[in-house]
Amino acid sequence: MDMLRVRGGARYDLLLALVAVTMTMSGTSAIPPPDHKSRVLDVPLSDQDHYIADEHNPDFDHEAFLGKEEVKTFEDLTPDESKERLKIIYKKIDKDHNGEVTEEELSNWVQYVQVRYIRLDTDRQWVSYGGPTNGTALSWDLYKEKTYGHISEEEENADDGDSRGYGYRDMMKRDQRRWSKADQNGDGVLSKDEFQDFLHPEESENLKDIIVDETLEDIDKNKDGSISLEEYIKDMWPGTDDNEEEPDWVKTEREQFVQYRDKDKNGRMDRDEVRDWVMPDDYDHSKAEAKHLIYQADADKDGVLSVDEVVEKYDVFVGSQATDFGEALRKHDEF
Repeated sequence: MDMLRVRGGARYDLLLALVAVTMTMSGTSAIPPPDHKSRVLDVPLSDQDHYIADEHNPDFDHEAFLGKEEVKTFEDLTPDESKERLKIIYKKIDKDHNGEVTEEELSNWVQYVQVRYIRLDTDRQWVSYGGPTNGTALSWDLYKEKTYGHISEEEENADDGDSRGYGYRDMMKRDQRRWSKADQNGDGVLSKDEFQDFLHPEESENLKDIIVDETLEDIDKNKDGSISLEEYIKDMWPGTDDNEEEPDWVKTEREQFVQYRDKDKNGRMDRDEVRDWVMPDDYDHSKAEAKHLIYQADADKDGVLSVDEVVEKYDVFVGSQATDFGEALRKHDEF
């Protein structure tokens, strides 16, 4: 399954190596803790980072605009073919058909694409875990078997893991706790809707507190219930040499911690401050992405996008690595 991530980030290779044989056989995987770049929760616009070392990454915009499925759809298209397909999707975004795409229309489209991804991902995972053949619910035992396979008690209790100490036991404990939280009626099994919450807790009010727990567990190394500046920085940039100078983006994160994350200025983030960090109430990723796309493509600066402006900046919207465009066209009637 796709791991929880909102702004992007790589899977933990060592964690996945622990269950490599199981995943090879079943095509499923456990949910390891996210990396630092994945902490802030919202609809996952992209698996990419929007900025890499302060440089804009257009692949983020491609995934946010078109979705995460069918990554290679545009790889073999010429620029002219890409532009023609983009004209089709422009008509779907322009809901009032007035020849202008507003920020609201673009924001609604970005949100639609990402919500659709969550639904499709849940459908795919439900099938992969045997949901349809298991009646209307999925049991923890079946999920555990599909994810981890048949492992011995000795393996289950082993302390080996990645550099942060995650092994089978920690991963299963983490999964089971999230599973129990997603099981809203307490019947021990997950319906398809509950399973979606389990896979995508960023979309479930019921599971957001558990994300705070997981974030604290990941970063709070001295287990004092809070995150210090040192722990915060270490989570995102472990460094390789004591004499290595911090990159500028890390220095910026230090400033962010001091000025904004640590609201009571006591040198650490408590649980409420961690919640405000990973689940900010005043930030809408879909609206922010719509603003960004309009800024990139609005040549006459009138605040809306014409089809000519979108086509002229087609590389901003689709480029050569756009994702899920074909799916967006096939499913457009829903939007």
